Amino acid sequence: MATIHVDGNAYTVDGSDNLLHACLSLGLDIPYFCWHPAMGSVGACRQCAVKQYKDEDDTQGKIVMSCMTPAANNSWISIDDDEAYAFRARVTEWFMTYHPHDCPVCAEGGHCHLQDMTVMTGHSRRRYRFAKRTHRNQYLGPFVAHEMNRCINCYRCVRFYNDYAGGTDLGVFGMNNNLYFGRYQEGVLESPFAGNLTEVCPTGVFTDKTHTRHYTRKWDLQYAPSVCHQCSVGCNTSPGERYGSVRRIENRYNGEVNSHFLCDRGRFGYDYVNRDDRPRRPEWHDDGTHTELDVDPALDRGADLLRRARRVIGIGSPRASLESNHQLRALVGENNFSTGIAAAEQACLERMAAIDAEGALATPTPRDVENHDAVLVLGEDLLQSAARLGLNVRQAVLGIRDELAEERGIPQWNAEAVKTLAQDSRHPLYIAYPTATGLDDISAASLQLAPDDIARLGFAVAHEIDAEAPAVSDLDDATRAQAGNIARALLAAERPLIVSGGSLESPAVLNATASVARALGKRKKAQKTAGRQAQRGGLLLIRREANSTGLALMGGKPLERALEHVSHGHADTLIVLENDLYERLPNARVNEALTAADSLIVLDHQRTRTWEQATLGLPAASFVETDGTVVNLEGRAQRFYQVYDPRHMRPESRIHSGWRWLDALRSSLGRSASEPVSFDRVLTDCASAYPALEGMEAAGGHAELPGTLKLARAPHRYSGRTSMRADIAVSEPRVPQDPETPFVFSMEGYSGFERPRRNVPFAWAPGWNSPQAWDKFTDSVGGHLQGGDPGVRVTGAQSTSDAAYPSADAIPAAFVRHEGQFQLWVLPRLFGGEATSSRAEAIVERTATPRLTLSAADARALDAEDGTTLTLCLGETRLPLALQVEPHLPDGLVTLPAGVMPGAPNGRWVTLGKEEG
Repeated sequence: MATIHVDGNAYTVDGSDNLLHACLSLGLDIPYFCWHPAMGSVGACRQCAVKQYKDEDDTQGKIVMSCMTPAANNSWISIDDDEAYAFRARVTEWFMTYHPHDCPVCAEGGHCHLQDMTVMTGHSRRRYRFAKRTHRNQYLGPFVAHEMNRCINCYRCVRFYNDYAGGTDLGVFGMNNNLYFGRYQEGVLESPFAGNLTEVCPTGVFTDKTHTRHYTRKWDLQYAPSVCHQCSVGCNTSPGERYGSVRRIENRYNGEVNSHFLCDRGRFGYDYVNRDDRPRRPEWHDDGTHTELDVDPALDRGADLLRRARRVIGIGSPRASLESNHQLRALVGENNFSTGIAAAEQACLERMAAIDAEGALATPTPRDVENHDAVLVLGEDLLQSAARLGLNVRQAVLGIRDELAEERGIPQWNAEAVKTLAQDSRHPLYIAYPTATGLDDISAASLQLAPDDIARLGFAVAHEIDAEAPAVSDLDDATRAQAGNIARALLAAERPLIVSGGSLESPAVLNATASVARALGKRKKAQKTAGRQAQRGGLLLIRREANSTGLALMGGKPLERALEHVSHGHADTLIVLENDLYERLPNARVNEALTAADSLIVLDHQRTRTWEQATLGLPAASFVETDGTVVNLEGRAQRFYQVYDPRHMRPESRIHSGWRWLDALRSSLGRSASEPVSFDRVLTDCASAYPALEGMEAAGGHAELPGTLKLARAPHRYSGRTSMRADIAVSEPRVPQDPETPFVFSMEGYSGFERPRRNVPFAWAPGWNSPQAWDKFTDSVGGHLQGGDPGVRVTGAQSTSDAAYPSADAIPAAFVRHEGQFQLWVLPRLFGGEATSSRAEAIVERTATPRLTLSAADARALDAEDGTTLTLCLGETRLPLALQVEPHLPDGLVTLPAGVMPGAPNGRWVTLGKEEG
């Protein structure tokens, strides 16, 4: 710790910080551009100037850049010094020399760091009267718009894109003050994190193109704290709504999960909420006719269907909240509830839950992943299955830079010096996966293996670490050597990390992962017993969907079992909650069950193939239209809140939360006139019904602030409220009421940062309208929210039990190809591989044309090359696709991207034929 003196006041700060970081953490305002809390300092913009003095008697001092000056003990500085203030104003004026001053038409207006800093420095009059430099803008894809004339040359974009996120197709061209930040040739930005440029850029050079399509200023959007539903990482988001539609998704800071950044699927995959073909009223389907109903008639007909049923099966969903799944289970009974997950995936989820419960290694948070110094990834391509976690792993691998800098006395915030020192030094990362992955460029070794061989490698690594682990007797020399290298790297590390998951739906890979974790856990225990510093290893298991972890903790039958009951006549009615069965099982299997069912009730916010088969469809609320809880891959229960009431702007709609529909169905079935269910009651019932979910109530709160003041969903400059519904009615109705959450549907509530709180709908502070305002809500810049990071861990505690190694029988035989056949593996993909985001317009545009993948040798054997159309044959299914040759894919495998052939079983043998003509 160090004591610094700022304008005559003494403060205690972290002496390892620079002065800018220290002052911002104290709540003091210093303008800046090029510095970013996640990327350190490069001293490029000269905007953060302060006056520094030798001691308290020095009256002259000198101008220094606070981002490049250590917060050394007994430092004396002045932010308010007239010379420093004038220097900062001149720097801003230089930046604005070539800027087009187009704030009224700029998509960043009211959300712009440059605007904030211009006001903060006092620059208010343009003196430059000459011709301005102009640039031609580039097409950068469906996510990010480009306006180079607004650039102030801060270098943030390329530092994030290249140095932090590992992109290679964005650069800087030119010299002096004539710089161009873009691609060497226009085209789609390739990084899955390109959308973060819209928040990283302090001006309007890179803007959210999806937002521009239906543009609204930040101060006219209504927000609520939410959680991304597009994968299992559980990133925190701030969806913004206007006129009853979501206009943009912004990053919501959570110091333990996503910190400053989101992946592009999470940021741009929201537009399915706004689809015109969404069901907004209950529908009765009879002999091909669709009749719209009001709520009461729909509930009456639904209750009649349930009364006539001999047995009702409820099918839940891992994309629905815990509360909705619980209400369905309460309606149909425990023995009649299915998770809605296919058996192979559910078996993997249950195995992962058991491995976590064994507690051989602790489950790290995504932020904590970045502190590990050796990583083994078995059976996952992180940038496709859990992209934000892949970014964490990248920082872990590059974390050796900070260690090397510390050894030489270089402060970690001195970004360019640290990068230059480290060069290509990295912590070891080993990846075993069937195809190339997005992290191969920074890996020590990337092994492309068949899933069974991935499992064999994992078992071999465990045996190398601990001889008591089962050995792989017939392992080839090359794989044995690799296993030895991996084991030595994990043993040499202070904090080794094992990452695996269910992407390949391979129990063998999970058993191998458990074996490696057990081996490292035994070593840790032995080190503690010997009184030595023990390794602090970690184990993180990837699930597929937003609530896969939570639904596995609730329990239920797999989807096939539920459909069997109907097909075999043991049940005659199905209730399906937010789940398209055709996305999970082959068409024939689903059609058989739905044809056998007398009645099908579907609750969903999308018009899916399952909805079209329904007898009765009930329009469920999407994640922005309801409250609920989901559990992410680390076992963190997190609350998402309703952003807007869908009936306020569309009075004709009858959209309700899934859990409300299900409770109303139960009341109608019993012909009871009970009060409408409250979220608190559903939440309490859910938490008490499942021991594994005990504590989930703490994921959110009613009153975070003392007294009666509620939290505002809208900024205090929110405008036009009285005229927004003028086309519907002249009189303005009362704003929707929300007694069940700490929030109010208006700007007439608290939106400041002085009182610590966990649930912040949007970040704003006086003088800070841009995303940099989040620094006002944290205990220190880049730290944690002052009120604590949102969410509560319901799993992940270490067990004291000594679980046994998987038996030697769990080790699969080496993969052997079958003559004339290929083993099929469906691999996750970021764009187009997830059911809801793949309905968003921008994601559809970004999705690559699907191809099947073969090795070079297999392609030659079929006399095929890149682009050749091959037909994949699986049973009665025929799927023609163009070929992509993967040079290092193991012979005998064929891979498909997720979403192309729904329900295709992993590990099945298929044939391939070349189309004639």
